[in-house]
Amino acid sequence: MLELPSYHAMAAMAVTVAMFVEFVRGRLSIEIVSLLTIAVIAVGLYFFPLPDARPIDGLALAFGGFGHYALITICALMIMGRGLVVTGALEPAARILERLFKFNLQIGLLISLIIALVLSMFVNNTPVLVLMIPIFAALASKGALPTSKTLMPLNAASLLGGLATTIGTSTNILVVSIAVDLGMREIGVFDFTPIVLGAVLIALPYMWLVMPRLLDDNSVEAAAQARMFHTRLRVGNQSMLAGAQLSDVEDKLPGGITFHNPPSGAFQPQQRIHISGTHEALEDATRELRGELAPSWVLDRIKRTASAKGLDQMVVEMTVTADSRLITRTLPSSGIADLYGVAVLGIHRPDRLLGEREQYSDGGDLRIVEGDVLLVMGIEPDLQEFARADSLLMLEGGRELPRRSKALLSTAIMGFSVIMAAVGFLPIAISALVGAILMFVTGCVKFDRVGRALSGQVIVLVAASITIGRFIDESGAAAWLGESLSLGLVYLPPALVLAAIMAFVTVLTNFASNATAATVGTPIAFSIAATLGLPAEPLVLAVLFGCNLCYATPIAYQTNMLIMAEGKYEFADYIRTGVPLVVIMVATLSVLLVMSYGL
Repeated sequence: MLELPSYHAMAAMAVTVAMFVEFVRGRLSIEIVSLLTIAVIAVGLYFFPLPDARPIDGLALAFGGFGHYALITICALMIMGRGLVVTGALEPAARILERLFKFNLQIGLLISLIIALVLSMFVNNTPVLVLMIPIFAALASKGALPTSKTLMPLNAASLLGGLATTIGTSTNILVVSIAVDLGMREIGVFDFTPIVLGAVLIALPYMWLVMPRLLDDNSVEAAAQARMFHTRLRVGNQSMLAGAQLSDVEDKLPGGITFHNPPSGAFQPQQRIHISGTHEALEDATRELRGELAPSWVLDRIKRTASAKGLDQMVVEMTVTADSRLITRTLPSSGIADLYGVAVLGIHRPDRLLGEREQYSDGGDLRIVEGDVLLVMGIEPDLQEFARADSLLMLEGGRELPRRSKALLSTAIMGFSVIMAAVGFLPIAISALVGAILMFVTGCVKFDRVGRALSGQVIVLVAASITIGRFIDESGAAAWLGESLSLGLVYLPPALVLAAIMAFVTVLTNFASNATAATVGTPIAFSIAATLGLPAEPLVLAVLFGCNLCYATPIAYQTNMLIMAEGKYEFADYIRTGVPLVVIMVATLSVLLVMSYGL
């Protein structure tokens, strides 16, 4: 006869359900619900402590998530990911994938899913996803699929890859270790890989074709159409344009660039060509065409000054006001570089001003008029002085240029951290912390920029999920649920027994933690196997699989939280896309286990 759960166990289940309902309803922000959950547990355990515990122990349980190694690991991984972004280390990989996505969006996504899945079979899926998040954020900014439609499928693919081998996740190792302690043979690294790959063949079409369609486009729409800047591109000696005619290389040129009055013959090195495009398109043009948008001596001086003063190079937009001395001048005659040490990369002429006379000087340079927007590069103090002295209005949206001189260094740091964790030399928490510290020490990430790398929403949610997991475990709720499950499986066929165990562990994983699910589920699987006269191994594998089916909530696994801020996901997004995937995997894996073990 199953006894009723303790009052603490009932309270743990009630608080978990209430938190889940509030997350789904979405009337309160995730941060508020998370903080309220922590507060309720803290107050409740202070006045009604767990057995053999002091009131102060309840406070330690409730607030322990803020100092938990999992939260510190996630923050460190975010910082390392930021280091890769601000140094431009991922630009080569992003450009390769960009070409693939330009060829075909669906093929690009499919190949990306396969890459994430295969890598996660041998490398912890957390650093794999950390590497891919900024790449797909960059692709989204260049017109590929929005991050809200790519990061969720990528996360699911990485989790499936981690499911396929015993070394894929630390949870797999934990389940196998507990099973060995209980008397089962040690499962080999690839013993269950064929079963998982069979399920992947069923799940992959869903992740590739269906999941992105279930997700909204959460990208922030631009407030206005991107500004088109006119400028003069100086052709480099090694440029593809040098010695070639426009018609010969037109199909190889970066998109979004317009050539105005191109020469009738071949382009010559150091020739100044009138082009126009958005800021991003102009950057692509300088990189792919190996040219410059300003005199090289100005750009070199800005780099030296930034390096000497330890400041970042920035590009900002400035509007010319009626009092500016620049009106009617051209860039060559303005003396801006000599006076302020900044470089004007281009000029945007608003539509309302396009019909004015004398737009160009005799030399073909655009004359500046009131209302023009200048694209200006320099360090912040020089930019501020330029705007103040020449009566310019600095617009919002300035951005720092990647510190490309540290790109190789940041890549080496990330590679070191990933390899140390992948080969098991260091725990992922320690390798991530070492990597984050090295990012700071080497200047890849600056201390005053840390806030841009971290998400307050994710931090509070992680802390709350850790608290809920501990409460479910220490209150006895998880053990009571497992005992209840074992009583109802006596009359079920093997496939349904496996599905029920897997589903039960999946629920624990999505609302408590992988470790809790593993430690509670593995002994229960052994007990059920002995009671029903079934071999223990397929039931243990059902537990192992269930521990990894953590797609349905953001609190289920740390990578779910890593993608939350970048993809701007809501709690309901995880349920809408994750629950069908859980159902597919539970059904498929249960059938494949029965077939593989002849049950």
